[in-house]
Amino acid sequence: MHGWKESYNHLANTCQCGNTHYPLPVEKIIVENNAIDKVSEFLKVKRFLKAVLVVDQNTNDKAGKKLVNLLTDENIDVTISVVGENGQGDVIADERSIVQVLLDVPQDTDVLIAVGSGTLHDITRFVSFKMMKAFISVPTAPSVDGFNSMGAPIVVNKKKLTFQTHAPLAVFADLNILANAPKEMIAAGFGDILGKYTSLTDWRFSHLVNNEPYCGAADKMTRAALNTCISNFDAITEREDKGIKHLIEALIQSGLAMSLFGHSHPASGAEHHLSHFWEMEYIQQERPQLLHGAKVGVSTSIIADFYKSKVFLELVKSLLEKSKISENELKEIEKLVHEIPSKVEMEQMLEKLGGPGNAAALGISDDLIRRSVKEAHLIRDRCTMLYYYNTKVTEKI
Repeated sequence: MHGWKESYNHLANTCQCGNTHYPLPVEKIIVENNAIDKVSEFLKVKRFLKAVLVVDQNTNDKAGKKLVNLLTDENIDVTISVVGENGQGDVIADERSIVQVLLDVPQDTDVLIAVGSGTLHDITRFVSFKMMKAFISVPTAPSVDGFNSMGAPIVVNKKKLTFQTHAPLAVFADLNILANAPKEMIAAGFGDILGKYTSLTDWRFSHLVNNEPYCGAADKMTRAALNTCISNFDAITEREDKGIKHLIEALIQSGLAMSLFGHSHPASGAEHHLSHFWEMEYIQQERPQLLHGAKVGVSTSIIADFYKSKVFLELVKSLLEKSKISENELKEIEKLVHEIPSKVEMEQMLEKLGGPGNAAALGISDDLIRRSVKEAHLIRDRCTMLYYYNTKVTEKI
């Protein structure tokens, strides 16, 4: 990611949004072929001599074993924590996994290294934060935008809670490994990026209507990541080197935008609330989990269809006209909604990538969709357009 540090610092230093912009938490980001070969060099520069690799069985085979050999060759002491599956065959960031890794990490460990996708990163960032240890990211699939974020969604008592922890010191994204990820995981990463259409619209809406904090610089970073993926859709679909590189860089850039702002607003709106609602339903019913990005991609198409419906826009407009919002601000919101692709367009993109394109393909029932549209806004105290509709508009009908 050439110039990422300079770009981040420039936006942080020149932004006049009035919010606190946090120092860049990541020291190094390497996105290239054989990036994993450079992990040991970074550890030696940081004088980290004792490392714990957090893996699952699949990611250990894909990258963990190779990294162990690379680190051992450099006289770095390595411990491996292989996170086990639950009764449904899933690796979950929950109390059981957290305790397992806590027990596996020796007290004199210098650094924890997450080798995997989103779930293993959440486990690692939570444990490393609690133990006051550094952690490093080695993604094995371009599947989520949380590799370098500070938030750790953890399942506690079968409910998903997000804890503010810390970002990794470095990210080593090896294109050789990422390009060989299952097509469903590549589609999931694109689905997570697709969600920025609605998350950015929700964020701008919440600022104009509810005066929630907003940052144009973080918005710009996130939108740039979104536009890059849309522009390179064919290359991503064909798993070309440049396509996978653009996708993982966009996912990392989305994480940087969250770090810049200090919260997940740029990347998480009503589409994520639906996804979390579905996830908690599956946890309660002890059903096998679905990929986060796959859920977000499908939920984005559902929210987009809802936001673009004539009835919804007319109802929101009628209320906004009675509020303090100006006509220009109203037009801005309408423009943002208009720029969101249609439900059909999103479904076609997801299907072309090899992922589930709609709720039926994902296995989400019509009843669960209906309930989530009515109740998912209660998951977080955040003013999205869905929240506004359910709490301000329906009471007027």
